[in-house]
Amino acid sequence: MTRSKLRVLISAEKIADRVRELGAEIDSDYDGPIHLVGILKGAIMFHADLARAITRPVRLDFIGISSYGRGKTSSGEVRLTRDLDTSIEGMDVLIVEDIVDSGVTLSYLTQVLQQRKPKSVRIVTLLDKPDRRARPVEVKYVGFRIPDEFVVGYGLDYAEDYRNLPEICVLEE
Repeated sequence: MTRSKLRVLISAEKIADRVRELGAEIDSDYDGPIHLVGILKGAIMFHADLARAITRPVRLDFIGISSYGRGKTSSGEVRLTRDLDTSIEGMDVLIVEDIVDSGVTLSYLTQVLQQRKPKSVRIVTLLDKPDRRARPVEVKYVGFRIPDEFVVGYGLDYAEDYRNLPEICVLEE
């Protein structure tokens, strides 16, 4: 790992507060159970905390999808690395993402999941970088809108490092 400087962008306390708010908002928008589909590996922390913040019944599942590899920018090619364990047909599906950047990954994933005949598919993201959008994607719930800086922590990584940081930090080389 190269030496990098980290600058805290969003504190652990602000993240916890916002996740609780998102959970309450999601609770009020749904009538029945929700199938939370976390995108591995980055959304794992957010997925777990959000599931605990939602009071209605939730089912947890994960999907692996990648467009980054080991770099800081999207390769533009999306590939499925792990599929869901259960059917989502007839379910209210909430895709749980760590960060929406180019929109390439979520645009692809939304199309894939829609083909499986869910009742609904919506997206919740902890972080949104709207200035980087290359493909349109509708995000129903947004934790924080952030500037176009490379961030790590709370599940987000750089070459698999920094995921365990409790806050969101800007990685400055």
